[in-house]
This record gives sequence, C-alpha cells and structure tokens, in this order.
Amino acid sequence: QVQLAESGGGLVQAGGSLRLSCAATGSFGSINVMRWYRQAPGRQRELVAGISSGDITNYADSVKGRFTISRDNAKNTVYLQMDSLKREDTAVYYCYVNAQRTIISYNYWGQGTQVTVSS
Repeated sequence: QVQLAESGGGLVQAGGSLRLSCAATGSFGSINVMRWYRQAPGRQRELVAGISSGDITNYADSVKGRFTISRDNAKNTVYLQMDSLKREDTAVYYCYVNAQRTIISYNYWGQGTQVTVSS
C-alpha cells in the first residue's frame, strides 16, 4: 500500500505564489508518473501537470508559464510551484502517483489540499 501526504495549500492573494508537496510512503518498488490534478466547485477534476520518471513534464494550457512541477526521487516527493496565481486557480489540488509493485503498477491519490486565491 502507498500513502500520499499533501501539504502546502492555503489562502493567497492573486499574483502570489504557493508550493505544494506530495510525499509517497509505504511499500512499492518505484514510482512512475506523478501528477497534480485539481477540482473546482461544480467542475470536473482536471489534470494540472505531470512528470514522468525520466523528468518529462506536461502542463495544462491554463497553467503553462506559471506552474512548475518537479520531483525528488530520493524523497519520493513531487512538488508543484505555483506562481502568478489567479482566482481561477482556486480548487482542491490532488496528488496522483502511479507506483510499481512487482510487475504490476497501481494508481494512488492524495486526500487533496485546498488552494484559495483571493482578489
């Protein structure tokens, strides 16, 4: 089993910055892709950013140039640096990890962390 512990959410003014962290603990061999998703009230969950085991990154168009995803494999942790935040970035942010256990990989989700951007 794998547990994901998210931190770093909070209230920030528009134009400000926040850094989210998500640490994976438990029993697994290696971590493949790590992603951040978000879900705003009344909207579907959407992919924000992802990073592969080879550090290839991808971003939603709405956050390109403002958000940066990174990972520390030694700590099994993924980060999301969010700069130039806008009110429309307000959402619950979820960490997602695909981890390898023997020959099978599994998907895991964090509990979510609230990000609120005020004007």
